[in-house]
Amino acid sequence: MRLEDEIHQQKFSSEALKVVVNLIFTYNWLNQHQTRFFKKFGITSQQFNILRILRGMNGTPASVKLLRERMLDKMSDASRIVEKLRVKGMVDRNVNTSDRRACDVYITTKGLQLLSRIDLETDLINTIFHTLDQSELRSVNELLDKLRG
Repeated sequence: MRLEDEIHQQKFSSEALKVVVNLIFTYNWLNQHQTRFFKKFGITSQQFNILRILRGMNGTPASVKLLRERMLDKMSDASRIVEKLRVKGMVDRNVNTSDRRACDVYITTKGLQLLSRIDLETDLINTIFHTLDQSELRSVNELLDKLRG
């Protein structure tokens, strides 16, 4: 559906302004789908992001600072998210031996198992892109990369 129809706006003062509004609108639309998807696994998209980062570390610990730098949502409170995941048994935290102010964060077997379950259902979240073919998806990615310069 066209953006103008979705937000009940006749026209935009410029194409650039329309892109800004369209990106914000689309982000929120996508976020709603993700929230529903991750809810059935008992986690948030930010918690999934932390688990995904830790899985990619291949057993190497990550500091909260590193997690914050790699997170998609830079406004998230990485320390709070790690603590919630620790309470759920998805991650472990240990005091860093060389810097007692820092913590080493590891993904647990339970966290890896949850990611494996989510991996089995990623086709479900990908269905929201059913209106685009592979070529169009590549084009969207290229244009977004180009936009960020």
